[in-house]
Amino acid sequence: MSLSKRLITCLGVALLAGCSSQQASNQALDNARSSFQAVKEDPQALRAAPKEVIRAGESLARAEQLSTYWGSASDVEHYAYLSQRYSEIAMQRSLLAQKREQEEKLALQLQSLQLTLREAKLLTVQQRREWAEEQLVSLDSSETERGLVMTMNDVLFSGGSANLTPAANRTVLKLVQFLQLNPKRVIRVEGYSDNMGEEADNLQLSIERAQSIADVLVDLGVDSQRITVQGFGEAYPVADNASTRGRAQNRRVEIVFSDQNGQMGPSR
Repeated sequence: MSLSKRLITCLGVALLAGCSSQQASNQALDNARSSFQAVKEDPQALRAAPKEVIRAGESLARAEQLSTYWGSASDVEHYAYLSQRYSEIAMQRSLLAQKREQEEKLALQLQSLQLTLREAKLLTVQQRREWAEEQLVSLDSSETERGLVMTMNDVLFSGGSANLTPAANRTVLKLVQFLQLNPKRVIRVEGYSDNMGEEADNLQLSIERAQSIADVLVDLGVDSQRITVQGFGEAYPVADNASTRGRAQNRRVEIVFSDQNGQMGPSR
């Protein structure tokens, strides 16, 4: 091969390598920009990890400066990588902070419920029995072939999740007190969903919502042996899923009570 051909070959290889390196650095820069944009717009990340957000921005600015002026592709990739890692750390701390806030919120709700329960125990036996009868009437309950059934609707849960809202406290409290005053009764907690989304996801959410109710009852002193949990997903709708109102009615948890001797009615 002549000298000129060898030079042309070497030049082509160098150009290809340079193009490949440039593409890699551009991709790294795009990834860093996307990650930084996400944390920059996340108020929780700004509160939980301000230093990491600042460092992510500084590293990204450095990478962009190097890509525009005099830096090598490896320098651009290095600072883009640093920016992305700082953004990822900030996002992780944001998620941890959100989880911690949720746990603290639930703990406060639980303390409030426990305090109310202690106050209710100061009532006389006769007052408590009369009160229990009133509570049973006030619950959204009805007699069915399965026994007495109380319905907890969708608004008692955060949208699309199994987390109970503060609005659920009053209903749960009535249920706990009724069970405490009727120690022989057992319950079955049944979860249901609408037909929006994947069937498997709806089934899982219905189980998780039913389990959330059961967990709170146990936390408030109800024996776990008195509770069974089932999820039915989209099955057994009580309204037409074609309307928003109908779907909201189908997203529910039903509490099925045994009789006073602990005998459950037939399951579905």
